[in-house]
Amino acid sequence: MILPEPIHLETWTRRETFDYYRNQVPCTYAITVEVDVTQLVAVLRRTKRKTYIAQIWAIANAVNRRREFRMALTDAGAPAAWPIAHPAFTVFDAARETFSAVWSQYDADFATFHERTAKVLADAASASTMFPLGELPPNAFDVSSIPWTHFTGFSLQIDEGTRHLLPIFTIGRHIERDERTFMPLAIQVHHSSADGFHTARLINDIQDLMAEPAWVR
Repeated sequence: MILPEPIHLETWTRRETFDYYRNQVPCTYAITVEVDVTQLVAVLRRTKRKTYIAQIWAIANAVNRRREFRMALTDAGAPAAWPIAHPAFTVFDAARETFSAVWSQYDADFATFHERTAKVLADAASASTMFPLGELPPNAFDVSSIPWTHFTGFSLQIDEGTRHLLPIFTIGRHIERDERTFMPLAIQVHHSSADGFHTARLINDIQDLMAEPAWVR
């Protein structure tokens, strides 16, 4: 069983910040940005790859680059980080007007991840329960999609969510503007895990992947 790796407090530069936002002033924050996905959309149109899977992979790739977005707590409540984080995501059932929550093992190779995740999506399309794969693994972070509307702001209110340190992503409907394609992306972050600097860097990582989608194959 995979376990989070404890962080060495003696050398951790965010030790004081973590303690402050975890114990003294526990809080989360949300940011919504428009990501330019023009190049990604153009590449996907020339392939049989699914847009949703490509978006999930790009987010997962960025998350797995940065320890602050793989944060966890040990059983004793000490800060730790998962060695790898897997994306959990929603699958909508239009007939039932409900969704299922599933997950897929992250792989740095997009083609491998796409094949695995396409099967997960296909299997979940006819699911009649919210969690058809059972309980999500503890090192899974959430990605959801609202493809029916373009939004400029989105936030979640998580009751007693101070132990939920992994980020939460929400994708919105693409919009065309000035011959470019933009995707709204909302990110919910626990402040003990990451500051604005870290989240801005994560956003830049995602934007870079969308702008140079040579990984799509």
